[in-house]
Amino acid sequence: MKKLPYLTILLVLLSISSTFSQKNNYASLLIPVELKKDANAVIRDNSIEITIESVDEMTVYKREVITILNKVGDSYADIYESYDNDTKITKLSAYIYDAFGNQIKKYSKNKFLDVSAVDGGTLYSDSRVKYVDYTPISYPYTIVFESEYKTSSTGFIPSWYPISGYYLSVEKSTYKLNNPQNLTIRKKEKNFDSFSIEDFSSEFNVFYSLNDQASIKYENIAPLSIDVLPSLLVGVNQFALKKIRGYATNWKEFGKWRYEFLKNGKDELTDDIKLKVNELVKDISDPIEKAKVVYSFMQNKTRYISVQEGIGGWMPIPANEVDKVGYGDCKGLTNYTKTLLDAVGVKSHYSVIWAGDSKRNVEKDFFGMQGNHVILNIPNNGNDVWLECTSQTVPFGFLGDFTDDRNVLVMTPEGGIIKRTPAYKNETNLQTTKAKIKLEENGSVQANVNITSKGIQYDNKYFYETYTKEELEKKYKSNVWSYINNLEILSVELKNDKDNVVFKEDVKVSIKNYASINEQEYLFRVNVFNKNSYVPKRYRNRKLPLKISRGYKDVDSYEIKIPEGYILSVLPSEKLLTSKFGTYKVTFTKIDETTFKYDKSMLIKDGVYPKEDYKLYRSFRRSIAKYENLRIAIVKK
Repeated sequence: MKKLPYLTILLVLLSISSTFSQKNNYASLLIPVELKKDANAVIRDNSIEITIESVDEMTVYKREVITILNKVGDSYADIYESYDNDTKITKLSAYIYDAFGNQIKKYSKNKFLDVSAVDGGTLYSDSRVKYVDYTPISYPYTIVFESEYKTSSTGFIPSWYPISGYYLSVEKSTYKLNNPQNLTIRKKEKNFDSFSIEDFSSEFNVFYSLNDQASIKYENIAPLSIDVLPSLLVGVNQFALKKIRGYATNWKEFGKWRYEFLKNGKDELTDDIKLKVNELVKDISDPIEKAKVVYSFMQNKTRYISVQEGIGGWMPIPANEVDKVGYGDCKGLTNYTKTLLDAVGVKSHYSVIWAGDSKRNVEKDFFGMQGNHVILNIPNNGNDVWLECTSQTVPFGFLGDFTDDRNVLVMTPEGGIIKRTPAYKNETNLQTTKAKIKLEENGSVQANVNITSKGIQYDNKYFYETYTKEELEKKYKSNVWSYINNLEILSVELKNDKDNVVFKEDVKVSIKNYASINEQEYLFRVNVFNKNSYVPKRYRNRKLPLKISRGYKDVDSYEIKIPEGYILSVLPSEKLLTSKFGTYKVTFTKIDETTFKYDKSMLIKDGVYPKEDYKLYRSFRRSIAKYENLRIAIVKK
């Protein structure tokens, strides 16, 4: 990244303003060929200009010109702006141009659709979105979207993502922050080194530019885009949120301010509800056991409506309101649960996190408004308990892949603390499959299958108990065992052990024409119920590191009885594959003349590996996939 003198800003601004002022020619033919290569969309001009007039007054102006090259690129066609009682949209317009630069649609501010930011609730009626729902009639087409809003919440300064995704090239992207009051500015550059980003910033003002950036191809099992593509975080030490001013220089101070901000009358309950929850725990002294009862009470009483942190405001709905209406978003339900626990004398802390199966971290070295979700932390002598308050079914203390293994901001009365949620690692994510399999003379199979799942494998299964019989049968046929033809599900029994976080499936099945039969042989695939045939995509010139985000272990044990009139000859020898990525082992054991045992153990380890290791990992998985298709031939007596 190049750092340039601040005096050159004027020349750069003149260049930026003139680029698209010359007849506003948006013809796609003008896009350089190198920017169209491997691109689904091209950002022609993306500019963000932020002006912080005072601690509680900020104006954000955005202009984006983007050409969508094909249907896949439609995902980059975002024409919307959010607002609420604290944010007023002052400018809003959108124009659509065809491939030749001819205007085909025009949307003024009053032509934008205006809807609530959330369905199914009235608690968030002030959180709204104005948007354009445009359906393209041909490709390529170009969108010119312009917006401006004013807000008192300077605690959340927009970040800069000059390349917002893969297969997206950038002709020009700029980020400018004007700071006439000379407030202390903090910023964090991420992944700038590999990109030609120019820095025109001064002590109190921020200005960055990226030009002529070719698209970057997505590669399977790579790190998150947030850990690959450039981004800029910006904050001020003096800020305001919903007109409430604050000052902080670190997470501790920021967390202390936000803790007080959250309280602000939001943690009150009626005497009736306090008496009710205290009655439920009157015979319990252990704080964690009390918390289990309160958590169950909350799950049975409330339901979740989706409002991302930052859309429905940063302040939770008062606990009294949630108790009254019986629903809330993550903020409201977490605050409600915390207030219930306060009522029974159990300490807990409101905690902000980046949720999703991608394991994104709250930035440990850059404090500010981060995260998209809220969970609850219960201190427990160094073995903290974490509660997901938006689910009516998840077990107490279980997070799953939505919020596990990442940094989280915990807000305590003493200040903010960065903690890390529990990780479900490798062998912890265990699935054990036991089966008794009877091969019939006509080639069909009758089997009893018992599957036990723990860790993240539990997370992938426990919701089965909410399925109807028809939905469950479809799940097994079209997903779990989609590779088995002529499969019939005879019966299913499920057991969800929430106390131990274990999910059990007892399934009886029949499979017609499973084996191939001729006059001499009876041929069948021995791995009936857990075939893992995944092979990573081949890359001739891998660019990105290899990241295995989730490790797991599968242990299978099948007792297989062959049909009458056939004999077991020689069983396959042991198969063992070992690598830095895990192990794979298969053994066969003869029990008697008509029965043998098949045992498989497969461990995949999580981790980040250099791009050079990708071929080794692919080779490892190819070897596994090949052996997963192993067939055994038995012969007639």
